[in-house]
Amino acid sequence: MYFLAAEGGEPHNPIIPIWQEIVVGGIAFIVLCFVLMKFVFPRMEQTFQARVDAIEGGIKRAEAAQAEANQLLEQYRAQLAEARTDAAKIRDDARADAEGIRQDILAKAREESDRVIQAGKDALAAERATIVRELRTEVGTIAVDLASKIVGESLADEARRKGTVDRFLSGLESTGAR
Repeated sequence: MYFLAAEGGEPHNPIIPIWQEIVVGGIAFIVLCFVLMKFVFPRMEQTFQARVDAIEGGIKRAEAAQAEANQLLEQYRAQLAEARTDAAKIRDDARADAEGIRQDILAKAREESDRVIQAGKDALAAERATIVRELRTEVGTIAVDLASKIVGESLADEARRKGTVDRFLSGLESTGAR
């Protein structure tokens, strides 16, 4: 009821404030605004700026990490492609080496086969020559004995006998060659 005891006993209108309250409220508002602008708003701005910097820095770090990850991925892919190329080259080299070894082995086998065949031919030719020599001697002896019996005279003379045997064998060879 303090309001009723205002000046002149008239009741005071509660909608219209007292001018002293307006002045005190205005001064308090100005002081409050000054304190807020001087101390609170700069501090809040610093906090907001720090938060913005942290967020932007986090985004930049994330972008840098993503770029680095992409770069590492590309390096990995390049190394993988290089490894595949190297593996293919090694396989091709191994195949070429295997083919070269195969060709060497085949060439050595052919050489060995040719050597064995030639040795067989040489042995066969030597055996043939030995058999021909033995047969000449035997055929010559049989031919001289037979000719001696047919002619009735002895063909004991060595030079004559040898010439007769050689003529006989040459005649046989020329007949066999036809």
